[in-house]
Amino acid sequence: MVKVREDFPRLEGGNVDIAAWIARLPVDTQVIHTDQLQRAFEMAELCAAKPLSTAGGEDLSSFYTALEMVEILADLHLDQDSLIAATLFRAVRENRLSLAELEQHFGKPVAKLVDGVLGMAAISKVNAELDTPVLGQSEAQSETIRKMLVALVDDVRVALIKLAERTSAIRSVKNKPDKRYRVAREVADIYAPLAHRLGIGHIKWELEDLSFRYLQPLAYKKIAKLLDEKRLDRQHYIEDAIDILDKALKADNIQADIAGRAKHIYSIWRKMQRKGIGFSQVYDIRALRVLVPDAKSCYAALGLVHGLWRNIPNEFDDYIANPKENGYRSLHTAVIGPDGKVLEIQIRTRTMHDEAEFGVCSHWMYKGTDRGAKTTNSYDEKIAWLRQVLDWHEESGSNSDVAEQFTRAQDRVYVFTPDGHVVNLQNGATPLDFAFHIHTEVGNRCRGAKVNGRIVPLTYTLKTGERVEILTGKDSEPRRDWLQSNLGYLKTSRARTKVQHWFRQQAKEDNIIAGRALLDKEFKRLALNSIDYKFLADQMHCASVDDMYAAVGAGEISMFQLIRAANNLAGRDDDNSQSILRLRPASSKGNDGSQVRISGVGNLMTYIARCCKPLPGEAISGYITVGRGVSVHRQDCNKLLQLQSVEPQRIIAVDWADAQIDTYPVDIELTAYDRQGLLRDITMQLATEKVNVVSLNTVTDTANHMATMNIRLEIRDLATLSDVLSRLNGLPNVVSVKRIRES
Repeated sequence: MVKVREDFPRLEGGNVDIAAWIARLPVDTQVIHTDQLQRAFEMAELCAAKPLSTAGGEDLSSFYTALEMVEILADLHLDQDSLIAATLFRAVRENRLSLAELEQHFGKPVAKLVDGVLGMAAISKVNAELDTPVLGQSEAQSETIRKMLVALVDDVRVALIKLAERTSAIRSVKNKPDKRYRVAREVADIYAPLAHRLGIGHIKWELEDLSFRYLQPLAYKKIAKLLDEKRLDRQHYIEDAIDILDKALKADNIQADIAGRAKHIYSIWRKMQRKGIGFSQVYDIRALRVLVPDAKSCYAALGLVHGLWRNIPNEFDDYIANPKENGYRSLHTAVIGPDGKVLEIQIRTRTMHDEAEFGVCSHWMYKGTDRGAKTTNSYDEKIAWLRQVLDWHEESGSNSDVAEQFTRAQDRVYVFTPDGHVVNLQNGATPLDFAFHIHTEVGNRCRGAKVNGRIVPLTYTLKTGERVEILTGKDSEPRRDWLQSNLGYLKTSRARTKVQHWFRQQAKEDNIIAGRALLDKEFKRLALNSIDYKFLADQMHCASVDDMYAAVGAGEISMFQLIRAANNLAGRDDDNSQSILRLRPASSKGNDGSQVRISGVGNLMTYIARCCKPLPGEAISGYITVGRGVSVHRQDCNKLLQLQSVEPQRIIAVDWADAQIDTYPVDIELTAYDRQGLLRDITMQLATEKVNVVSLNTVTDTANHMATMNIRLEIRDLATLSDVLSRLNGLPNVVSVKRIRES
């Protein structure tokens, strides 16, 4: 059943009477501040009068669209922020109002909601065929896009605002043949199934019927005509059945609301197609829905129904005793009603009915619009989570803590190709992973990437909704650095395997030369001058050193594996240990022989506080006393918390000595072109790598604009050192980073 648009109340001048219109909205005035909503509509009206700053605006006024969207969302009992965001969404999208101005007038939560809906609008730009897999993906684009929509939504209200916007859009294209098909195709493939997955029944039905009307006009008109011809007969029949059932229920003292259940045109057509039957064989066109106060009354009403009319075998389902996995609850039965005609009856409580209409109880995997689609567990879990959040919001009616309920980590990333295809990638994927996903040759020739029109490094982490363009060169040759995991070029095993395969295909001699060059460069940077390459080859299970070089050159052995093996040389003999990390490790005991170690501080006496008496293994902190050293407390000690509130500068980090991992002081030299913020970037990178800096000395050559830094670090092993050097070398303006040793 398609909803008829209602006229808006008007003033004498013809403008919409906003105050009168707001007064008729089904909202709780104790929760919704109508003065704020009216102020938002006044701003929307002013914005609608402004000229468009960009081409491509829609014919329908953004103000009237806002009115319609708010009416839809008010029926869903959404909060004030959602209604205001829906009011001004079109104004922001058409650049008549900026997000900054919106935040200034109505707060950050409203601006965040609008920004989220704008992110979902990227779906409307997809030009691909939605019903076929692309780019080697196993799923159709429509399913991938629905998953992308869910991944974009960290706040369920964003999805609901977008559904309201698309509902308004498909209502408005009735007299626009040039736009009808495009909007209907998008709604049918993406938004109607999304509403179905969220269980928002009345929106789903309207979207399905309207999109069906524009996509299959002949079939729609045929079924509508058949329904219209049978309308009076069906109406009289339903009225008679309601009268009979109502009398029986009242006689048994069961309070109930009985109504005829309209069968939607699209639902009828889908059933005819699925079962291969004609219109006359669709029996549930005649149907009743009985609403009772509680579950006990459901079964009492069912007994009366089966007492009045003979039930049809195998046509009874008890979803109250055995709810669907999605939580759907109701009693379904089919009987031979008056005049020997089949009559379908659904019996449920009013709460169950509200859940089915407003989103908690979705018919997911039950008469689903996309029941054959392949879905991952994480996607299904997120859909269930969205329904739970919607349920929570309906029950609580609270607007204060809503945003805190909606954050959830994503395990997939959905990005656009320049042609509008959606590509499903592993979370954390880079543009280089994207390139190899598109085609091996695109990956091999990749030399750069653009994200949303901006050039980004190949190590950039892609985010859902971004449009990615790969810049390619003439030569089809990947870079060996891509295989070094610590550099962060490749995050997916699929892309890594393709690069390794390419290098395996090259001549062994070329791989030997390339592998030797890589090893020499890395070991020189680490100041490892006397490495036993035969020992390394044995550790890597290679028959010879040349075989090891070839494996490194082909990408079969990573630099990380070799450095770990080189670190084992330290324990093989005393001479070789000097070429690895020859400086003595930091002490694992406190200077006074105690079991407590002070982080970054030496020569301080420690003692265990008597107030809490912490034991080894418990979380502890230290307090610098006056003249007595450091007192060690449990982190939850009341006295410590009191001292922290008064003198926070005296609280220091301490830990148990036997829980420490030995570290080794290592000196490195960093050379870079001097620039503002260089020291900050270096220290932040070291902090990110969780490396302790013992000392740092900088010498600047102002004539050549060069800076040389000598840094002493505490390093656990060679692998950590190699990773730190690679990270520092990747910073802007850094020329070289290497380990230095005393002669």
